[in-house]
Amino acid sequence: MGNFNKVILLGNLTRDIELRHTQSNQAVANFSIAVNRQWKDQSGQTHEEATFVDCESWGRQAEVMHQYLGKGREVMLEGRLRMDRWQDKQSGANRSKLVVVVESFQFIGGRGEPGGSAAVETPRSRSAPGASSPAQASAPDDGDIPF
Repeated sequence: MGNFNKVILLGNLTRDIELRHTQSNQAVANFSIAVNRQWKDQSGQTHEEATFVDCESWGRQAEVMHQYLGKGREVMLEGRLRMDRWQDKQSGANRSKLVVVVESFQFIGGRGEPGGSAAVETPRSRSAPGASSPAQASAPDDGDIPF
């Protein structure tokens, strides 16, 4: 059977998006979202947990996300999981973490207001130097953004 790597998340940004550019001037945005889960146990007591997920976006999509999304903003993401591995500079220990590479996203609500949304799709075939084929964005014109 084949492999399948797809993630869909709806959550809130935990911080403002950090935008940087690679040596070849490719935009890359790094951010984190919190995804909340509520449930009731057998006694009826409500519990809540938050899962924090590191994400990255590439190309025009990264620029659009940086321009229009900020801390606390709700967003829906679709992407794939990638395992990042590195060696800790201080201890020399091997480290790793999962990152969601965003392939498309959707604005949820307006600027601080519920309701309304706009989707941004991304082609999946291009890649940036030094990355394992991250997606680049094909974002709407500023006139297409609903706020």
